[in-house]
Amino acid sequence: MDKRFLTPEEVANATINASIKKASLDTTSCIWLGILAGIFIGLGGAGNILASQTLSNIDASLARLVGATVFPVGLMLVVICGAELFTGNNLMTLAVMNKKITLRELFRNWSLVYIANFIGSTLLAVAIFYAGTFNGDASNKVISIAQSKSTLTILEALIRGILCNMIVVLAVWMATAAQDIISKIFACWFPIMLFVLCGFEHSVANMFFIPMGMLLGANVTIGQLITNLIVVTIGNMIGGAILIPYMYNKIFIRNQSSEKAAHNK
Repeated sequence: MDKRFLTPEEVANATINASIKKASLDTTSCIWLGILAGIFIGLGGAGNILASQTLSNIDASLARLVGATVFPVGLMLVVICGAELFTGNNLMTLAVMNKKITLRELFRNWSLVYIANFIGSTLLAVAIFYAGTFNGDASNKVISIAQSKSTLTILEALIRGILCNMIVVLAVWMATAAQDIISKIFACWFPIMLFVLCGFEHSVANMFFIPMGMLLGANVTIGQLITNLIVVTIGNMIGGAILIPYMYNKIFIRNQSSEKAAHNK
């Protein structure tokens, strides 16, 4: 009988092996794949705006729900087509905890991918601006989103960042468990839809939303953009690089090692 999905223990080991490969990627590959991921997440954001633009004037909750159902296409493209996404790569700390990669290798990957994600997201924002894709209600919605994100308090942005990436890395975890494309699509879809519906903060998505709003005339300064990205990124790292990997390492990897040691006695 074919195996339909991996167990949590198998996912933990697969994540470590994937992290080793990510850490060994050459600089050029990291940058190009990072740029693609920024574009992919931005496309999900653009779809979110276009799907929900007119509903915002009717029912804000319905508009958020409709937009949330479209946004997950970004992670689907990253996971299935192949790209390097900073928030998903936060799971690489699992490999550090098990001494499979070094902190230096981890931060090299993160820094290259983060910068590349920003390049990809902003390039897409510029392309959409000059393509004239956002007009009327869509333009107003992007401006509203950019301004609301830029005026969050530090505590709000931090906590929303933590909760967001807990969900994002769990979506990646589920997609790793999935063994066929349809399963991977659903594994990405529902968790990402949830974080968008809840209004949590994703650093790479904000690399698209805020610059896009600024291009369209949002009252947002460069300082507010940088502050939002710094705080949200720290929150994303706490949720996706510390909390989930630490707990899963403790539960699935250490328990696995303890069982092997007991069996060998």
